[in-house]
Amino acid sequence: MKEGLVNFRGIKEGIYIFIKEGDFQSIKCELEKKLEESIDFFEGANILGIKSKYLSKEEISELLHIMGHKYKLHISEEGLPSFLEGPDTYMGIHEGMTKFINTTIRSGQVVEYDGNIVIIGDVNPGALIKAKGNIIILGTLRGVAHAGIDGNIEAMVAAYDLQPTQLRIANIIGRRPDGEVITSKLPEVAKVHDGEVFIEPYLSRK
Repeated sequence: MKEGLVNFRGIKEGIYIFIKEGDFQSIKCELEKKLEESIDFFEGANILGIKSKYLSKEEISELLHIMGHKYKLHISEEGLPSFLEGPDTYMGIHEGMTKFINTTIRSGQVVEYDGNIVIIGDVNPGALIKAKGNIIILGTLRGVAHAGIDGNIEAMVAAYDLQPTQLRIANIIGRRPDGEVITSKLPEVAKVHDGEVFIEPYLSRK
């Protein structure tokens, strides 16, 4: 399914719908067109909700209504309150609240913040870092890092050397393969692609 204003991303629990910036009528038309073209694919699927920093709650509610009533899709009851009634997912991962910590995080320590976290130092085994936004470590990550803890799968974890005990983005857990790890000698970034967490070298765009 080609990229556009409306894009679908599946994880184990179901499907999220990501909406880019654009005219709302165009977004509705594209959503309905994609649903009609692939209705067999969506039949029986669990729609977890809509992710967009551009739409109002009323617009999101209208799109969910279309999917649930016109196309008879199953909308997750757990997803509805967070989109229509409760607090929004933290969206400041590109430019938002950031906490800076200028020290190594040792075993047993827990660092949690409602925005992004930048640690100038290492994160030792037994330490836990939790953020609603991104986690950036200017050192080695050997503990546990959980970014996007309120459900934002676009959050990321980055470090000079990623060797986490466990790494999680939203509700998706990623681990390195068992066995010897060959480091890239480059800073590394963990992001979600196609419902899985992938760790890859950071290559600056020149």
